[in-house]
Amino acid sequence: MEKIRHQLFLPKPVSDRLQALAARPGASKSAILVDAVTAWLNRRGASELEDRFAIRLDRLTQAIGRVDRDTYVILETLALFIRFELAIQTPLAENDQAGRALGAKRFEAFVTQVGRQVSTGRRTLAGSSENGE
Repeated sequence: MEKIRHQLFLPKPVSDRLQALAARPGASKSAILVDAVTAWLNRRGASELEDRFAIRLDRLTQAIGRVDRDTYVILETLALFIRFELAIQTPLAENDQAGRALGAKRFEAFVTQVGRQVSTGRRTLAGSSENGE
């Protein structure tokens, strides 16, 4: 590897510390300075990458937070709705075929409507003027 000579000035305390480190067996001022400058440049490069991606990561973190919050609201709403429905609905009698058929028809209509809403991207909770109702 080609080496290029550099002349630099260090404050006395830093120079004294460098001299003390270089006095150890197997150490040299050049090797210590090469290691120090390389480490500094590597940290600087990592910092630049962090700076580049920090804004994007912050946005993704906020988006995930919103998804988490929305999911919590949806699950809580569903749980409360189910509890409410179970508390007020009377169970069907075993032989109530007409009631069961009506329930199955209503459930099928519900599933169809959910599929329609999801496929078109419309949101029920966004307001009735937005989803064309």
